[in-house]
Amino acid sequence: MRNIAWMCGIVAYTGSRLAVPILLEGLRRLEYRGYDSAGLTVWDGESFQLYKQSGKVSALAERVSALGLRGQTGIAHTRWATHGAPTDANAHPHLSFDGELVLVHNGIIENYATLRKHLSEKGVPFFSETDTEVLVNWIAWLRQQDPEAPWEVVLREAFSVVKGTFGIAMLVRSRPGLVILARRFSPLLIGIANGEYIAASDATAIVPHTRHVVHLEENDLAFLHPTYEEPKIFSLEAQEAPRTPKVEYIDWDVTAIERGGYAHYMLKEIFEQPNAIRDCMRGRIRQEPLEVRLGGILHVMDRLISAPKITLVGCGTSWHAALVGEYLIESLARIPVEVEYASEFRYRDPILGPEDVVIGISQSGETADTLAAIRLAKDKGALVLGITNVVGASIPRETHAGTYIHAGPEIGVASTKAFTAQLTALTLLALHLGNARYSIDRNLHDELIQALLELPDLVEETLRQLQGQVEALAERFAHAQNALYLGRGYNFPVALEGALKLKEISYIHAEGYPAAEMKHGPIALIDENMPVVVIALKDSLYEKVLSNIQEVRARKGYVIAIATEGDEEIYRYAQEVLHVPQVPEPLSPILTVLPLQLLAYYTAVQRGCDVDQPRNLAKSVTVE
Repeated sequence: MRNIAWMCGIVAYTGSRLAVPILLEGLRRLEYRGYDSAGLTVWDGESFQLYKQSGKVSALAERVSALGLRGQTGIAHTRWATHGAPTDANAHPHLSFDGELVLVHNGIIENYATLRKHLSEKGVPFFSETDTEVLVNWIAWLRQQDPEAPWEVVLREAFSVVKGTFGIAMLVRSRPGLVILARRFSPLLIGIANGEYIAASDATAIVPHTRHVVHLEENDLAFLHPTYEEPKIFSLEAQEAPRTPKVEYIDWDVTAIERGGYAHYMLKEIFEQPNAIRDCMRGRIRQEPLEVRLGGILHVMDRLISAPKITLVGCGTSWHAALVGEYLIESLARIPVEVEYASEFRYRDPILGPEDVVIGISQSGETADTLAAIRLAKDKGALVLGITNVVGASIPRETHAGTYIHAGPEIGVASTKAFTAQLTALTLLALHLGNARYSIDRNLHDELIQALLELPDLVEETLRQLQGQVEALAERFAHAQNALYLGRGYNFPVALEGALKLKEISYIHAEGYPAAEMKHGPIALIDENMPVVVIALKDSLYEKVLSNIQEVRARKGYVIAIATEGDEEIYRYAQEVLHVPQVPEPLSPILTVLPLQLLAYYTAVQRGCDVDQPRNLAKSVTVE
C-alpha cells in the first residue's frame, strides 16, 4: 500500500531565454501545490548551479535572484514533504553521486529502501533522507553499467524496477540543453513555444508563455531540446519508435490565475462562482424544446438510461458534491445511486459488472484515489464517466465519457467554485437522464431549468448582500474552538462542506451532521460556547429543522441559521440569520453553501491564518 503524499510542483525550461526568471515564476504559480521547500538547478555552460532550501518560494527567489545565473536550461521544484523532513538537504533538486544527473520528482518510490540498500552496498553515498535521491542515484548507477546505451533504454530499465508513482524532470551534464521527463500516475505537461519548451506539473506555470501543450500519458518518457521541432516521446514499457505528440490548446489566459485585486485567491474564486455556473451551463440548455443536452455523454446514453445503479466516487469536497448528486439523480432520474469515498471503494473489491455505471468526480482530474477507483471499475467492465474541471487531465483521458465543469483555474486550496460548478453539472446530468427516462414530471423539469438559468444572478446577489454581514459575524466566530453544522435532505452534504471549509483554513474543529442525528451523540458537546450553524430553509423539512434548533437552544447553543429570504419566523429560534433567495429545493445547495464559504474565509482572516496555503494541506492529492 502506498504512503500518502501531497502534490508538489515541477517546472522545467529549455530554450534561448534565461531560465531562472521562468523557473521562479513557475514555482510561484505552483506553490499552492506544496510549500515546505523549494529549489532549482540551471546549466550555465560549465556546471550545474544548484540552489535549494526549506521554506517558501519567496526565500529561494530572494537567495538566487541577485546571483545573475546565466543558464538557459533548468529544472525547479516546490515540495510538500513525504520521505524526510522539510530541510535544505531534503529539498529538490537532487544531484546524482557522480555529478552527471540532477532530478526533481513528484510522487513516492515505494521500494526506495530496497534500492538504497542495493546502491549503498555498491558504495554509492547518500546525503538526504529522500526517495528522490535514491531514484537519481539508481538511474546514474545503471547508466554507468552501460555508458553507450541510449537514454531511453537506460530509463526503461531503471523504471522497470521502480515501484510507485513519479513525475520527474532531469538534466544530464553531458547533454547540455536536454530536459528529460517521465511520468507514472503523476501529471506532467509540455508547453511548446518558438524554439523553447516549458514543462510543468500544472498548466498554471505554462500559460504565461504558451497555450499550446502536450499532456504526457501514463508511462511516457519525453526528451526536450531547443533544436527539436517537437518533443520526442517514448514509452517506458515498450521498445518502440517515438510517437507523434498530440498538441492541445488551453482556452484560458493568464488573467484567470491572477488575484485580480482580491486579498486572496479563495475570495476571488468565491466571487467567480456566478460566471463559473454560467460557463458550466453554456451551450448545454436548449430552448425549443426546453431540455438539457450534455454532448460528452450522448454516445453512452443507452447504457446510462438502462443502468441498474450509478456509483459516484470522489474525495473531500468532490465527495460532498457526490452526496448532493445522489439526491438529484435518485429524485429526478429515478436511478439508484451509491456514493463512495474513492479511497475506500478502490480497496474493497466492489461488486461491479458491465451494466453498472461509475462516475468519478474530481476538480483536478488527477486525484489519485479517484483515478484508481475508475480504473478498477473500468477493469471490471463498468461504464466509467468523469466530472472534472481540468481539460486533458488523467480522469477525462481514462473514462468512456464525461462532462467538464468549466469553472476555470482554481488556485485556492479550499475548493469553492469547483463545488458549485460540480453541483451544476450534476443537476444538468440528473435533468438529462430524467428527461431521457421519462421519470421526471414535465412541469418540474421546465421549472428547474428556468431556475437554473436564473441561478447565476441569484448567486451574485447573495454574495453581494451577505459579504458584510458574514464578515462582521466572523469576528465572534473566530474565537470558537469547536463548531457544529447541521442540515437535512439536500442540505445535509452542505453542512459537511461548510464544516470542512472551516476546518481547512481556520483550524477550528468543526463537524457536519444530519440535523436529526445530533441527538444521537453530538448534542453532548453543545454549550454556550458552541456555535451551531443550521441550514433551515422553508422547504419540505422546515418544521423538522426548527425542532432540531430548539434542541440546540435548550442546551444554550449559539445558533446561526441559513434561512429562506423573507422568513421572519426563524428569528424566534436563531441568534444570527443569513438569508438566501428561495429556489426549488434541488438547487438550494448552490445558494446555501455561499454563506458557509464566506464564513470560513472571514473567520480564517480574523484568526490570521494563511487562507490560500493552509498548514498541512496542498491543492491536489495525486499519489496515495
